Amino acid sequence: MPRKFTQLAFTPAVKAAQEQRGSRQTYARFEKNGLDNDTITPQIGEFIAQMDGFYLGTVSSNGYPYIQFRGGQPGFLKVLDDKTLGFADFKGNVQYVSVGNLSENDKAFLFLMDYRDRKRLKIWGRARYIEKDDQLIERLKVPNYEAEIERVILFQVEAWDWNCPQHIPVRYSEQEVAVLQARITELEQLIAAQ
Repeated sequence: MPRKFTQLAFTPAVKAAQEQRGSRQTYARFEKNGLDNDTITPQIGEFIAQMDGFYLGTVSSNGYPYIQFRGGQPGFLKVLDDKTLGFADFKGNVQYVSVGNLSENDKAFLFLMDYRDRKRLKIWGRARYIEKDDQLIERLKVPNYEAEIERVILFQVEAWDWNCPQHIPVRYSEQEVAVLQARITELEQLIAAQ
């Protein structure tokens, strides 16, 4: 069975570009072998639970893509079942570009980057926003996070793919750097005391 993400990403124009540049034969084999990659596995669930941010891509009525970073405490993007992700959508700059786009076109994309471990996960699907659903808001609320929740966004997974780690720069969070700096200070004090 063909991998689902190749059905979505490998359009005729993409296949033509692969053919012209010599990679089509390799990707034709790749398309036919392997898992569908259309459900959230336990490994992906663990990866998502550690993320403190991701990029949400939507498409406007004029055909332009729009990408916005969504951030919060690790685990704010939640696995609701093996096909559904959800997150509380916090009050931001009130432009509502993603909300407007989703009101006309539910095709969406999530791009999750783990810079420290050089991993990236691409997820294709369909998204919708839901407002004024207290039960769902409560389910997706992040404990001890005071930002105002305007709505929730549910993301129906159609396909995913782990992407090559090549060219991902290694970066650390502010908290990780603080731990490392504290350890460096501790070691410098030990050396100075000798």
